[in-house]
Amino acid sequence: MGKGTDKLYITHSEWASEDAYSASAGSGTAKSSTPDASFKRLPFNFCAVSLQPFKTPVCTPEGTIFDKGNILSWLENHGTNPVNGQKLRAQDLIKLHFAKNEEGGGEMVDPVTFKVFTDNTHIVALRNTGNIFAYDTVERLNIKAKMWRDLVSDEEFGRKDIITLQDPQNVQSRNLSSFKYIQEGVSNLTEAQQRERNASVNKSALGNAALMLNTKESTPSSAPKVGKYLHQVADNTGKTPSESKTLSKTTSQIVSKPAVKPAFAHTTKSTPYNAAQHTTGQAAASFTSTGLTPHTSGDLALLSDEEYMLKPKRVKQKGYARIQTSLGPINLELLPEHAPKAVWSFVQLAKKGYYNGVIFHRNIRNFMLQGGDPTASGKGGQSVWGKNFADEFEGPQSHDARGVVSMANKGKNTNSSQFFITYRPCTHLDRKHTIFGRVVEGMDTLSTIEGVEVTDAEKRPLVDVVMEDVVIFVDPFEEFQKQRREKEEGEREQEEVRKAGGREDDKTTWTGKRVRGDGEDIAEQRGPVVGKYLSAGNGSGSGPMLEEWESEEPVKKKTKAGGFGSFDSW
Repeated sequence: MGKGTDKLYITHSEWASEDAYSASAGSGTAKSSTPDASFKRLPFNFCAVSLQPFKTPVCTPEGTIFDKGNILSWLENHGTNPVNGQKLRAQDLIKLHFAKNEEGGGEMVDPVTFKVFTDNTHIVALRNTGNIFAYDTVERLNIKAKMWRDLVSDEEFGRKDIITLQDPQNVQSRNLSSFKYIQEGVSNLTEAQQRERNASVNKSALGNAALMLNTKESTPSSAPKVGKYLHQVADNTGKTPSESKTLSKTTSQIVSKPAVKPAFAHTTKSTPYNAAQHTTGQAAASFTSTGLTPHTSGDLALLSDEEYMLKPKRVKQKGYARIQTSLGPINLELLPEHAPKAVWSFVQLAKKGYYNGVIFHRNIRNFMLQGGDPTASGKGGQSVWGKNFADEFEGPQSHDARGVVSMANKGKNTNSSQFFITYRPCTHLDRKHTIFGRVVEGMDTLSTIEGVEVTDAEKRPLVDVVMEDVVIFVDPFEEFQKQRREKEEGEREQEEVRKAGGREDDKTTWTGKRVRGDGEDIAEQRGPVVGKYLSAGNGSGSGPMLEEWESEEPVKKKTKAGGFGSFDSW
């Protein structure tokens, strides 16, 4: 069953060979004509020498298209067809006339049907006129109709005058890897192109870059040339053997010296506490704009103290304030952990005296008390930033009790300076108004204000309830900054102490051992030691000595004899 053997199986290599018998290979099957991986197709509108789009197309009798200027320069130097290597004369070239579609952007088309030529179009040319047609047009109007006249110039031609320029069924004729001059690696540049490539850089057109090139060319290379490794002197140095030995010795000395850390070594840069999650953008801006100073590092942007503290869950200290009304004081506990913007705006406005003299313009019994509008109309008021700020609903606070302090708004993200205090639980207001405080003292004052008579329509108190003064007892943001400064000062002191060698307490472990700054034990000065524990003898005979055991030899045990014994008594 095997090939040339009597084994009853066929190996994989036998199946994979060219003469294997299978559905796609072996006897009675043709070899595949599929192009291999190295196949590169040349477009029909490209010159076969320059591999660029042609300007003045000509072709050979075999149908290979060239640009006139490129092929004439090739023929002057070689005199052969660059594609197949056969002899070629300039007289054998045929000038081609492509029709172009002016409305379609100058695309090459068939002059009769005006179909645009593509890489899949069967294109032919007539030898005597050089006109280009699609083969379908020539076949239908000339060959089948037996009308052997040019469809454009009306000149007679024969079947032998039809030259195939591109055949989609024969892609190998346009395969770049089969071109002879490419296989042999012959340059296809003209003399002018070769001179341009070999010419030096035009320094007059480089501007300031020309100075750098001149400096580089004028500076001689003073470093000794060595081989792949430092201890191997290069062969092309031109040194005498003695000089080479000297250079090798010097190089080996350089290699043997310990490496010195340069002054410009990269050091890890500590990240500032107020660094943002994004960069400054200077690297990208300087890369795209010549008017900016170049920046190559992506430094993180720095936040201001206000931007840094107004992040949720950053300032956790609680603040305290007092609203001194015309009917009594109300003490508030401020909650900046989950509503930092609302607390910040309230605290800063209170410090500026914004709320002094402002009345509570709305008082709804068994619901809430609202104020904070200097215009007393319920439509005014601004935050400390002069504009509305966003809601803050991330915290667990809820309008679940009497005395909850929340921001009043006109809809989503419209918080300003107005706030309200609840008279009872109002959980339906959760996630609609930002809670930033609670009443911790002054519930009796709140009850007195709730009992004030109001108008029926606007629920406006008939007797003005005025906020005479708002005092901030504890500013949570100032406390946060104070703690951060103290922490930084403590870390700075610890770093200075560490650089100085550490404190005395830091030099002693809990076992009583003294350690250096690098963490090693400070052992007392002793004589030479043997191993880890035994001290070496100093020959003086002093010190503890090991004594021999002076006990008697133990008595041997008598073994019980069994059976007949050893027969010694016989």
